[in-house]
Amino acid sequence: MGRTYIVDETVGQYLSNINLQGKPFVSGLLIGQCSSQKDYVILATRTPPKEEQNENLKHPKTKLDNLDEEWATEHAHQVSRMLPGGLLVLGVFIITTSELANDFQNALHRLIYAVEKSMNRKRLWNFTEEEVSERVILHICSSTKKISCRTYDVRDPKSSARPADWKYQNRLSTSWLSLECTVHIDIHIPLSTTSVSYTLKKNTKNGLKHWAKQIENGVYFINGQVKDEDCDLLEGQKKSRGNAQAPSRSFDVRVLTQLLLNSDHRSTATVQICSGSVNLKGDVKCRAYIHSNKPKVKDAVQAMKRDILNTVADRCEMLFKDQLLNEVPEKKVMSIINSEKEFHILPHRVFVPIPGSTVMLCDYKFGDKSAEEIRDHFVEMLDQIIQIECLEIAEEINTACMSSSMNNEASLDNTEEEQPEQPIKTTIVLKIQQNIGMIAAFAVAVLAVGISFHYFSD
Repeated sequence: MGRTYIVDETVGQYLSNINLQGKPFVSGLLIGQCSSQKDYVILATRTPPKEEQNENLKHPKTKLDNLDEEWATEHAHQVSRMLPGGLLVLGVFIITTSELANDFQNALHRLIYAVEKSMNRKRLWNFTEEEVSERVILHICSSTKKISCRTYDVRDPKSSARPADWKYQNRLSTSWLSLECTVHIDIHIPLSTTSVSYTLKKNTKNGLKHWAKQIENGVYFINGQVKDEDCDLLEGQKKSRGNAQAPSRSFDVRVLTQLLLNSDHRSTATVQICSGSVNLKGDVKCRAYIHSNKPKVKDAVQAMKRDILNTVADRCEMLFKDQLLNEVPEKKVMSIINSEKEFHILPHRVFVPIPGSTVMLCDYKFGDKSAEEIRDHFVEMLDQIIQIECLEIAEEINTACMSSSMNNEASLDNTEEEQPEQPIKTTIVLKIQQNIGMIAAFAVAVLAVGISFHYFSD
């Protein structure tokens, strides 16, 4: 028996409202959450057309083999940044004319694997063996409205299609549970001279893997308690007969990372010649969502872990792409930096609610990005019209410092937000404050020598 997909009715309404407008097909993404028993689809979004595709509508292509995999995969990559913990791209949908109803399978088979490969490339984490590895392909005929739902195992490129059930449910995500967490990061990443030909983005990702292991192995407190991973997340919050108060739908999460290795682990010091370093320091706001159908503690913790890892990795990638041309080789990147310290603004995380749901999506904004631009980005990527007054900007530390030295050392330092207007002066003052003790000690020593010399001369 195949998997069952429980789908919010708003998704069905969205799909039925899509008009081909003379095109042979329209494709897009299905977004939701996996569980061991069934999967939940809470959002669908069409892939935006390319400009040249808009210009060629008078002469549309008639074969699905011409589906632009690269464009659809890039769309999935952009959308994945806008998903909090617990949500992911579950698959793809396609609406075709009746003439192409039998030609979609091969094109979408290639697309579903291309999308998953692109997602895995950017992640700092891996799926566990117990997790669901099936991804869905939904086909809808524009004239008959007939639905075909099949899944593929993305871990096996040779897997064959399996039928799946597609069932609609009203107000699916109105009672989902939310988890919130603020994580302080202080990450030092050395850039080895042996990897100088790598992009700064690739070097940083390799360095983040050690920190990612700390996050994976951390201890997670949920509302101040460490719970067994197989326990029900809502255990102890169920309503009693005399208590009409509903259980809490929001949980506060704290992370305790391990500082020292266990005594049974041996550590060997190594010397590494480096061309520079990247330093990330600051507070990161994280959120995750999980379905309310008997959720387990391990599922909630896993969703929070992955949001922490995703948002840090995404921010690094966005910073290097926006400020440092992330495909430029390392030496060229260093030549861009002319001053000893150069400060940049890291993107803030912005949360936006989904109408009729407790789930919030997210986006990132640099200092010069307006609320209108964020709204337009949601329309383009998620086909969602949002209200500007509903934007919630997380209060995060967002000043980044890129510094270089005589040996072309580079560092990215996410410093305190209190003094972003004059960061260079602040750094100088801090250095003076750090050395004031040494200066005072030196002055006392000189005074003592002078007194001793005067005493013995007498």
